[in-house]
Amino acid sequence: MFPVARTTLTVQSIPQKLARQSHQKRTPDFHDKYGNTVLASGATFCIAVWACTATQIGIAWTLSPVGRVAPKEWRNQ
Repeated sequence: MFPVARTTLTVQSIPQKLARQSHQKRTPDFHDKYGNTVLASGATFCIAVWACTATQIGIAWTLSPVGRVAPKEWRNQ
C-alpha cells in the first residue's frame, strides 16, 4: 500500500490533522473585517430608500375601500 493511502485510511491520522488545523492562525479576510458593517449599511440604505419613496409618492394608505367607492350610473345610449 502507498504511504499516502495508508495515512489517509488510518483512523489515527484524522484527529492528528484536526489538531494541526486548529493550531493554525488564519488571517481575517474581507468578510471577517467588514461583513457586518456592509450588511448593516446595506439594510439601512434599503430602509431609508423605501421610507423616502413611501412618504414622497403620495400613496393613500387606506386599505379598505368600504364606504368610499360608489358605483357609477349607467348611461344608456
